[in-house]
Amino acid sequence: MKWIALAIVLTIGPYTYLRWHYRKPRPAFAPYHDINEQANVVRLLSAGFQRITIEVSRPADTLRVSGAAAPVTAAPGGLPAGLGSTLVEQPRIPDEILTITAAETANTLFAYPIEFTCTLPDNHQQPADARLYIRNDEIVVLPELERLSGDLLSRNRENRIRLTVPPGALKPGHYHATISGVRASKSWSFEVK
Repeated sequence: MKWIALAIVLTIGPYTYLRWHYRKPRPAFAPYHDINEQANVVRLLSAGFQRITIEVSRPADTLRVSGAAAPVTAAPGGLPAGLGSTLVEQPRIPDEILTITAAETANTLFAYPIEFTCTLPDNHQQPADARLYIRNDEIVVLPELERLSGDLLSRNRENRIRLTVPPGALKPGHYHATISGVRASKSWSFEVK
């Protein structure tokens, strides 16, 4: 028995060194996820879309817009036709977008915050991340949901979410933006200077 224990102890050191010295710095290859991501990128580029991942937070205080707030209008629910047919997998998005707070103007040098409230399909999901899809002067924002594991539940089906578009992501011009929900979406127009 002592020889087996000695062999294990003598093997652990070189094994640990070799594993840490030659391991990949990036996450392991996940074939299904990685191939879908590559297909999404190719299809989005061929359809003329640019995809930007934007920061998502759940703020404690409401957003105060400097200057005038953009007027918000109701939009039909679901994904826009051009984007829905382009994506490989349909993302899980909120049921309804209830309100939006965003500025009427933005500057390319600063982040552009957008705050909205939405209802979730059930208490087993929560907001995870968001992607912004740009084609010409149209912007579609898809806040994606993730399923909670185990018996965890979100406290409330209505959530306030703040999205932050990074500086330099939007070129100067007039844009018409829509945040998509399954049953109801909201849209607004703004100018980037």
